[in-house]
Amino acid sequence: MERMKHPGVKSVGWALVQAARLHRSRMGDKLADLELFAGQEQVLQALASEGRMTMGELAAILRVRPPTASKTISRLAAMKLVERHTEPGDARVVQVKLTREGKRKAAAINDLWNEVEGELLDDLDGKDRKRLRKLLRRSAKNLAKLKGADLDGFDGADDELDETGDDAETEIPDPDLAA
Repeated sequence: MERMKHPGVKSVGWALVQAARLHRSRMGDKLADLELFAGQEQVLQALASEGRMTMGELAAILRVRPPTASKTISRLAAMKLVERHTEPGDARVVQVKLTREGKRKAAAINDLWNEVEGELLDDLDGKDRKRLRKLLRRSAKNLAKLKGADLDGFDGADDELDETGDDAETEIPDPDLAA
């Protein structure tokens, strides 16, 4: 019996959704070992990279609405992975930073992220990886323009190839080196 095919199988969008779902599922499996859920790792990675951020900055970098970021921060705070501090002089401004345990989790997430990225791109060489990243950024930028969303981060200034023609590793900074 011939296997049925989804009618969208020739669509780039369909392929993108399938890859994203499978990536999220694979990351979810790996994150479960750290007692985290998919999406929480992005908050910890952002804080590991930036050190301390306001809720508004965090929402912007994650491309989510502030209530979504706030709900995730509340869950991570209950797990003692992040701490919140009000801004001296303006209690409406809340700064968020990783705790020591949050920094440890962020380092473990970095390893998992790189492992799953390696699995995702296993049979792609450096040029194909760079091309795919650039095309996905360009496509995302097209949709961001239509939504009136922030266009920062869609230009691939970090897409330079090293002398060997392979992608330079783009790892998330070590949280122990962050402030």
